[in-house]
Amino acid sequence: MDEEYDVIVLGTGLKECILSGLLSVDGFKVYSQPSHLLRSLWVNSIVQAKLSRRFPILLVWFGRWLIAFCSVVYALQGAMTRTLILRNEERGVVGVICWEACEQKVLHMDRNGYYGGESTSLNLVQARNLWKRFRGSDKPPAYLGPSRDYNVDMIPKFMMANGTLMRTLVHTNVTKYLSFKTVDGSYVFNKGKIHKVPATDMEALKSSLMGLFEKRRARNFFIYVQNYDESDPKTHEGLNLSRVTTRQLISKYGLNDNTTEFIGHALALHRDDQYLNEPALDTVKRMKMYAASLSRFQGGSPYIYPLYGLAELPQAFARLSAAYGGTYMLNKPECKLEFDTRGKAYGVTSGGMTARCKKVVCDPSYLPNKVRKVGKVARAIAIMSHPIPDTHWSHSVQIILPQKQLGRRSDMYLFCCSYLHKVAPKGKFIAFVSTEAETDRPEAELKPGIDLLGPVDELFFETYDRYRPINTPSSDHCFISTSYDATTHFESTVMDVLSMYTMITGKLKAIGDHAATAGPSQNLGSGVRCGLRARGEGKGDDDL
Repeated sequence: MDEEYDVIVLGTGLKECILSGLLSVDGFKVYSQPSHLLRSLWVNSIVQAKLSRRFPILLVWFGRWLIAFCSVVYALQGAMTRTLILRNEERGVVGVICWEACEQKVLHMDRNGYYGGESTSLNLVQARNLWKRFRGSDKPPAYLGPSRDYNVDMIPKFMMANGTLMRTLVHTNVTKYLSFKTVDGSYVFNKGKIHKVPATDMEALKSSLMGLFEKRRARNFFIYVQNYDESDPKTHEGLNLSRVTTRQLISKYGLNDNTTEFIGHALALHRDDQYLNEPALDTVKRMKMYAASLSRFQGGSPYIYPLYGLAELPQAFARLSAAYGGTYMLNKPECKLEFDTRGKAYGVTSGGMTARCKKVVCDPSYLPNKVRKVGKVARAIAIMSHPIPDTHWSHSVQIILPQKQLGRRSDMYLFCCSYLHKVAPKGKFIAFVSTEAETDRPEAELKPGIDLLGPVDELFFETYDRYRPINTPSSDHCFISTSYDATTHFESTVMDVLSMYTMITGKLKAIGDHAATAGPSQNLGSGVRCGLRARGEGKGDDDL
């Protein structure tokens, strides 16, 4: 640990792990060294050859000499690093050859003994203990089933099937570590009832969200959004959406308040009504992404979700980082940032050792004096033995409760998944009710959402503060993520990651749109298995 790195990342939350993966894929970190186990087997026989790509013939010559003595048992290949682990029949593992294409190194540390940080998934009684956290006891009732079968997300969110996070997964090839399943349905709360957000033309015709004439007007608006191409003025119909507000665009088509609310909150996924007075371009882009996500796997919603819970995501990015030579250290208590006399971070001290670096990436908990509180999230976690009523017996759903329907300043979100996503024992469902806290009584604020759940086996409440960095990264070399919001999708999360990436590297990160063209059966980077499970056809029994 006592050496210098280009970047030290503190915390293994999803944002930090995505950043670590993006930096590694782009050549920001290449660091490879033999483990302590290898050294203990035969220290003097460990050979490290760091060669440029310019001299492959030297590697071949050197390798032939070694292979005469050893057999290659494992090869780890990445765009920026190559690793060969060598084994001899008599002496076991004897050495490692590493050659790399750049000299930059990244160290990833976490005070916890598990991946995920605030965005981890908890079981009931084992190492990551949900029951002790909320009940102060290690003994949940037997009727809840085996603890090991639970993976309860602490930051519950679905993924848009064609959203920024999905494109990031494809871009970094992290999908080979994951399996997904589509979410059964997306719903919206309107006039005291739950309504399904139409996923097909037939559902749109039958929907009671709009009257017959309103559907015709809405259809004209949706056709405009579908045909809109920012680079083709012919599709703009004389409107500059960078100046025209969303309110002005919607009023052009004569849509009423209920339809406007449905479009803004259930399709464009805005958290409040501020979008109405902002340029309409953002809303149109959000609606197009929703439509592309909905059509990608031909499911009942635009969302997908990883099997075994969201903690699989940071673990997958950690694997990616390690595959490109990243160094990970868990259970590192008291990670203290070190600053020079000019206030610039130059390292992190833990266990009496200091790792020096040029930049530090962390979540707000590591630098509480460089962030400010911007809000609070209230959340209820329910364990149930049935799906949410009035959702057509769907095992996984999102329900959005728009602010005006509840007389609030921000939306409320319901998130539900079940044993089919490997997050609970068979017959059990996990539901979450989340919102931006507006009072000091989270139980009372969340009641409208909890009332929609029906009978619950167990109910837990929690609140957490949201923080935003107030430092100047160019001055102190500290890059701090923002806290997770109450939404049940990842778009705001990934936008924060890409913004941090730009600040760290000075480059814009262009996540390709090639995912948009992937058909429902197309591989996402991990074989047919991922494509099948994304459509709900796989058994999902592999623990990847």
